[in-house]
Amino acid sequence: MTQQDTPISNDELQAWVDRQTDAESSARIAISVAQDALLAARASAWASQRSALHAAFDPVLGEPIPQHLLDAARPLRRRWPLQLAAALACVALGGVLGYALPRPANAPAAGDPLAGLPRAAAIAHAVYVPEVRHPVEVGAEQQAHLVAWLSKRLDRPLKVPELGASGFSLVGGRLLPGSDGGAVAQFMYQNDAGQRLTLYVRRNAASSETAFRFAAEQELSVFYWVDGGMGYALSAKLPRESLMQIAELVYRQLQQNGVPG
Repeated sequence: MTQQDTPISNDELQAWVDRQTDAESSARIAISVAQDALLAARASAWASQRSALHAAFDPVLGEPIPQHLLDAARPLRRRWPLQLAAALACVALGGVLGYALPRPANAPAAGDPLAGLPRAAAIAHAVYVPEVRHPVEVGAEQQAHLVAWLSKRLDRPLKVPELGASGFSLVGGRLLPGSDGGAVAQFMYQNDAGQRLTLYVRRNAASSETAFRFAAEQELSVFYWVDGGMGYALSAKLPRESLMQIAELVYRQLQQNGVPG
């Protein structure tokens, strides 16, 4: 059995999702994930869980220690050993959370409603873009059905942008699980050279800011923004300037068609 044929363990897959594997292992696991739908689904679910944990607990890490814990750490009568132990246990728990949930260098700030959006979009892109036979659930030939289905699942009217001016045509789309348990839509596009990009769309991005933001996930570029309670992330292995032009095209089309973008 070659190294490539060796089954991917849960520990290896989790390390890959957390970006804790070396280059050789990352390449081997990425190939396995691209070829195994079960591994791909597991990786996507874990990535969503990781984003949810960041969104839930990152704000807590920056909070001051509560006064009642500080009081508990002071030697008061004969109860101080128990109070001190409780305080130390809470401090230790905070340390464990801080170690287990490292923040990517380009992640949004703690408490940001966009926290986790670029990372989740990048992982979904990396999982499904390499697929040859099943890159999408519903193909572009059934675009009307695809839009109606995903609009119903997200409970918002969706629009598929037309990217022919940038050399990309729609491949199709699929439904993904969101970090909050809700539904996420992914639309995939491809150009004549076989290069692909994906548009990741989710609900409940509670922010009034519409400015584009940029994140780099290894070789992958991601432009993301939020408007009207919807979060969008455009991902591709393209130079920042090129992807920015396509993101602006997507934004304009969504605005013209009355879809919050």
